[in-house]
This record gives sequence, C-alpha cells and structure tokens, in this order.
Amino acid sequence: MARTSRLSGLRSLAPAERRAAVAAELGIGTDDLAAFLGGGIDLPQADRMVEHAIGTIGIPVGVATNLIVDGREVLVPMATEEPSVIAAASNVARMTRATGGFTTTTTGPLMQAQVQLLGVADVHAARARILEREAEVLELANAQDPRLVEHGGGARRVDVRIIHGRDRTHLVAHLVVDVRDAMGANAVNSMAEATAPLLASIAEGRHLLRILTNKADLRLARARVRIRPDDIGGPEVVANMLEAGALAHDDPYRAATHNKGIMNGVTAVVLATGNDTRAVEAGAHAHAARDGQYRSLSTWERDADGSLSATLELPMPVGLVGGATRSHPAAQAAVRMLEVTTADELARIVVSVGLAQNIGAVRALSAEGIQRGHMGLHARNVAVSAGASADEVDALAARIVAAGAVRADVAERELAALRASR
Repeated sequence: MARTSRLSGLRSLAPAERRAAVAAELGIGTDDLAAFLGGGIDLPQADRMVEHAIGTIGIPVGVATNLIVDGREVLVPMATEEPSVIAAASNVARMTRATGGFTTTTTGPLMQAQVQLLGVADVHAARARILEREAEVLELANAQDPRLVEHGGGARRVDVRIIHGRDRTHLVAHLVVDVRDAMGANAVNSMAEATAPLLASIAEGRHLLRILTNKADLRLARARVRIRPDDIGGPEVVANMLEAGALAHDDPYRAATHNKGIMNGVTAVVLATGNDTRAVEAGAHAHAARDGQYRSLSTWERDADGSLSATLELPMPVGLVGGATRSHPAAQAAVRMLEVTTADELARIVVSVGLAQNIGAVRALSAEGIQRGHMGLHARNVAVSAGASADEVDALAARIVAAGAVRADVAERELAALRASR
C-alpha cells in the first residue's frame, strides 16, 4: 500500500491511538515512538548533556499531517507549546495536495567561520596576501577534520572581507566549509582556531575572534507552493493575503509578527529533531534584514490562474550528525519518523513546514481573524489552568468558547457552574 500523510481523524483519537496510527503508516512499531513519552530523557541523561542540570522540562510533541514535499508523503513531528500551530500547518498542507504539495531546493551545506584580524596596517594588501596563500590555509583547516574530508566535506575556500565601520576598518577572513550532514559549528570553529595564527601571520597582525557566523546565507533552503482559490477560501481571501504580504514586506512591525508565524513551524521541527533552534532563528532574522530593512521572509503572489503562489527562502543550518540529534532519544525518534537520511532532506521539510504555517496564519488573518481558531484550541489550556479534571476539560473548553471569552476568570465561573449542574 502506498504511503500517505493524509491521516484524517487524529484529533478524535487518544494520544496512544495517534502514536499507533502514525507507527502503522510508517511501518514501524509503536516502541520506535516511545521516546516521545516522558520527555525522552531522564535526569542522568540531562546531566551528561548540560552543566548544573537539575531536571528536565517537557514540551508537547505533535504530528503535522498531509504534507507532500518534493513528491514524498511526510509525517512531521513538531515540538511546541503553542496551540493552533500544528493544526494550521496540517490544514494548509491539506490545501496544497491538489497541486502537488511543496517543491524545494537547497544550496548545499556550506557554513562559514570568521577570523577577526587586528593591527593590520595595510588591509587591502593583507587581503591579497591571504588569498595568495589560500591553498595553504585550506590544507591546514582540513587537517583538523580528516573524517569530514573522507565523507566529501571540508574547507572549500577563503573569503576576506574589509568592513568600513563607524570608527575603524575591520579585516575578517571567512573559512567556507562543506559540513555535509552536520550542523557544522564544531567543525568550522576548530578550523578557525587552527588557522587563525597562520592568517594573522600572513596579514602581519594578530587574531581575536575565531568562530562561526550564524548568518548562514550560503546554506539556504527554499520552498514554493501553489494553492487554488477555491481550496483556500476564494479569490477575496487570496487578494487579502496579498495585501497582508505587501504590508509585511514594507513594514518591519508587521514583518516581525509575519516571520514569527514562519518560525512557529520552523522552530517546532528544529526542536523536535534536536537541532539548534537559536542558530536557525538568528540566521533567519538576519536574512530578513539582508537589504538593510527587516522584511518578510516569504513572498505572496497571484499566478496566471489566480492561485496563491507562495515562496520562502531561509538559511537552514540543521544536521543529523552530532549534538542532541544523536544523543537525545526523542530527537532520534523524530528523525526516524521523518524518514530522512541527510541534513539536506531535513532542511527541505523544515522550510516547507515554515511556509505552511505562515500561509495558515496569514489566511486566518485574512479571513475570520486569528483569534477564532487560536483561542478555540487555547481554551483547553485555560480549562486545565482553571482546575478542570481530565473528564471536565473538553466540556469546560466548549463552554468558554461558546461564551466568547476564553479567560481564566470565565473558566473558573463556568467550571463552578458545570460542577453544580451535575
């Protein structure tokens, strides 16, 4: 039977039944997803991962359904505390199935390390001297990680930047490194530290900072999707989305919230797979300001047939080798669930989920408003915080939604009324 991510009815199942349904579709045992229970790690494991560990904190992990990425059906684990994120991504993914889902490209796994050079009298001549000895620098860099070189990666080139600042001129050498299936921070940092003395000697100065840049603009992932007007709410909704997209492009205040919606999806997948959420977020927001003004990361257009055509480009420094991706059992389960074998495949899925989530948020804003769906899902959290027991949560959530006031004081009042009526 052909694989599908179109798992309807998950919402009505209990969590254990959902795990069973996902496992059955993936052709794996439910034990393969058991790491999602209890947070995935115990205190001894946490103590090995970070310093001064005193415990762990659990984040809900859900599954986004309906996604087709480059022709492949994908079930996507998402770790997030925010209601409506997973539902929105799944709903938009359903809308895209009629037009083939998401199409993606990537630029390859190139990361950069910076070596800051100080006390250089002739920065332009120093730049030329460094480039003349590029082969020597690359040889020294690659000697730091022969295993990476064996797998087809390694330092590829040296770029040298002269930056004219407010009160000084900076000379910065960049090592451009193919990190293969790693996120790459450790590899490029080691290379930067090893080559810094040589670079300083060539420049006839001294070195200071030796570290990667999270502005990973040589490691981009792109996704595009097309949704027919009838599948997203009609031509008026498409037109409203275009207006919303135009504001996000022109106004940093709107762009910040627009891009936060993208990162709701992106960060949830990055976190679920044990990758560095801060690195991805830093790179994304730097990319949003690449022309000097902070703008929307996604682009909205209407194609020749009147359909919504949406695109997204993001730096995507994620990996499958090293770090929590290999040491955290829940992250390993997430990778198995995604059925990815390379960092490139993971990056393509992440950017697709980000675009799906962005479309969902902008569609809600352009149609019924964001609060209707979001607060309906948030009502369960409010019900729990008001003291509802497991068998009271759904009934109380329904009451406060019907009252049009998803607030703690209303939940407490309605909970008392619910209990008095029994």
